[in-house]
Amino acid sequence: MKFTRSILILLVVVVASAFTVKNNGGYQVGDTVADFSLKNIDNKMVSLSDYKDAKGFVIIFTCNHCPYSIANEDRIIALDKKYKKLGYPVIAINPNDPKASKGDSFEDMQVRAKEKGFTFPYLYDEGQKVYPKFGATKTPHVFIVSKPAMKVEYIGAIDNSSRDEDAVTEKYVENVIDALLAGKKPSKTTTRAIGCSIKVL
Repeated sequence: MKFTRSILILLVVVVASAFTVKNNGGYQVGDTVADFSLKNIDNKMVSLSDYKDAKGFVIIFTCNHCPYSIANEDRIIALDKKYKKLGYPVIAINPNDPKASKGDSFEDMQVRAKEKGFTFPYLYDEGQKVYPKFGATKTPHVFIVSKPAMKVEYIGAIDNSSRDEDAVTEKYVENVIDALLAGKKPSKTTTRAIGCSIKVL
């Protein structure tokens, strides 16, 4: 009886851990984000401080090859087109080490961005120094940041259907930004990011 109870407790802990929305030691909602400088696909360096007129950012860790990232590319483009003019541009960052992830080199990023017609910066996290600060674990993994405090407002997924856009019934990112633009506190600030694990050696 005691053995069975111990097994049940262990299962509960494992399941709870599997569905946790906490990121690994990185930023949490309410934390202040430090600026960074990363190379864009146009070979220019990009920092958050470059965006003087922005009200915030939709920072998305994504990559070239992950099926989840590919399934969300059109959604990411649509988010940028809709919210950039309202003050919340998309900043995409590829966190993968190209030595550990074939097809994720800087040159591959340039090709993919051109193929898809990315309307936003697609930055190369050379040396994988930025994504650990955020605590990103998946591609895609979203962090919404508001200015001027550079405060993390949301961490998680783009919406509630990671692979099938036609099945989306709740648009997490849009709901958060709409609330912030209306001067309200978002009702949902964390969700579970679903995607491929970030690849490093």
